[in-house]
Parts: sequence; C-alpha cells; structure tokens
Amino acid sequence: MNTNKENKTEEKSYQEINSETIDRWVKEGWEWGKPIDHETFLKAKQGQWDVVLTPARPVPHEWLKDLKGKEILGLASGGGQQMPVFAALGARCTVLDNSEEQLNRERLVSQREGYPFTILKGDMTKPLPFADETFDVIFNLVSFCYIEEILPVWKECYRILKHGGILISGQDKGINYLFADEQETTIVNSLPFNPLENEDQMRQCRETDSGVQFSHTLEEEIGGQLKAGFILTDLYEDTNSEGHLHDLHIPCFLATRAIKP
Repeated sequence: MNTNKENKTEEKSYQEINSETIDRWVKEGWEWGKPIDHETFLKAKQGQWDVVLTPARPVPHEWLKDLKGKEILGLASGGGQQMPVFAALGARCTVLDNSEEQLNRERLVSQREGYPFTILKGDMTKPLPFADETFDVIFNLVSFCYIEEILPVWKECYRILKHGGILISGQDKGINYLFADEQETTIVNSLPFNPLENEDQMRQCRETDSGVQFSHTLEEEIGGQLKAGFILTDLYEDTNSEGHLHDLHIPCFLATRAIKP
C-alpha cells in the first residue's frame, strides 16, 4: 500500500512576503525604520521640524498647516519618524502599517514621549478598518511600490477622509525599476515592473532581497487620485538620496497634495 502523501505548501502572498521582508530590514537597520530621538521630538514641540515623504526633499510646512487637534492617519507610514512629529505638533495620530517591526518603532517613541497613539497592523490592499470621514489628514510615505493595484487604496482614502481633508502621498515614478544593479548605469528591465506577471523580475527581486515590488505610472498615481474624487493642489519631484541617478539630478519620486472636496 502506498502511504506517500503529497506535501502541499500554500504559497505566501506577496503582501506577506513584503511584511516579513520589511520586518527583517528594520531589524538590520533600514533607514526608514530608525525612529526619531528625544531631542528631535522636543524641537518639533517648539515648532522646529521637518518630515519627508520621499528620500531627500522635506515636505513643505504649508502642506500641513495647523495640526493641533486634527485626526491624522499615517498610512503605511510606520517607523517612528514622521508620526511622532505630528503628535508633537498636537495631532491625534493613528498609524496603519503591515510591518510589525515598523509599528514597534512607533510604540517605542510614543511610550518614551508619553503621547496617546493608535497603532494598527493592517494591509492597505484590503478595505481600511475605519469609518467614513474619520480623518482630517492622511499621510502616506512612498509605499505603493509594495502593492500591485493602487486605485482601490485611493478610493478608500477618499472614503475615510472628511470633506476638506488632505491627502499627502509620496510615489516612486518607476525609473528605479529600469535598473538591476547598484551602479544604475545599464537599463535591463522594461516597464511595468510587475514580478507577479514576469518571472525574470520575480527572480530579480529574490536575488536583490527586495521583497516584491511594483512600478506604477503617473496615470495610476495622479490620475487615480482624480478618479477617486480628489482635487490635486500641489506636487513636487525628488531624487534618490544617493547613487548615479541622484548625482544626475534625475527625479525618481513624486510627492502630491490633494483634498477631498
């Protein structure tokens, strides 16, 4: 009698892979997982502050204006870098992130500085766990590069923002995905970069320990906000923080400010 059984292993979703990958990056000292120190928090309380959406260029202060008493959601914005600054400025802060280690950095700062904070582990590719018109501001760091479809997220952002609420988001323009080497000199990939549709790109992600990443077009990034109902009020471009493309001043990132009418 044959007693051999097939070993059936359920494959992990790309969301699970990215969550685990970012957890490991943070433990290894990832720059986006290093929380602010006590001195930076105190300076923010005194009105001396900056935050970033993209690698190098700070967000204009006029994009945020007076945050005192405002409900602000840090969407995929854990790490203890931006949200503690908003708490120091008087905002009531919530952060949703799919990396437990990023959330641990938020807990560390909130406990150290003694401010109330709502912290939720969640996948932004799923419906967001908030009631309609909950937030005054949504702050979203560059993170859509870790999800395949972004229009559903824009629609959820529109739903949970109050009328007159502000959506501030950072986007990767896709240029970085043309290259596979750290030198950033030889184009090897076509766009879109979608490892779920291209096995060579999936292999590249594995070999470079990049999780599972995706390029997106401006139609998705800006056009998607407009389709969701937002009104774009401002934008700026930014470069990588270092490397060949940075040295050439090539804008690989985009930051947008939009409102829900």
